[in-house]
Amino acid sequence: MKNGETRSPFSRRERQIMEIIYRLGRASVSDVMEEMPDPPSYSAVRASLRILEEKGHLSHEQVGRRYMYLPVVAREKARGSVLRGLLENFFGGSRSKLVAALLDDPDGKPSEEELEVISRLIKAARREGN
Repeated sequence: MKNGETRSPFSRRERQIMEIIYRLGRASVSDVMEEMPDPPSYSAVRASLRILEEKGHLSHEQVGRRYMYLPVVAREKARGSVLRGLLENFFGGSRSKLVAALLDDPDGKPSEEELEVISRLIKAARREGN
């Protein structure tokens, strides 16, 4: 990796698996495969789950002959950690640059409803002194 480059804590496939497990609450290899568009082989999904467990993102419990995988960290806490990394690594810690990038995205302009919600959040943050 070159100086200044950052690495995502998850590969694309790992992120996809984590999203599925967060949505389901807990899942077996087969459950994950059923939720994936164009899933890889059973052994590839099993290997990804094992890697996520080794990295400390998942744990498992045995139910009969199956392993059920569960997230170790609550989704909100994981989201905060990823967001902090994104903010620091891509926007130099600047929240305004992050918001500007979201608002200027040519592939997905925010709706009027989203802009209204953002406006209310900014007003609330000002009132709270954030």
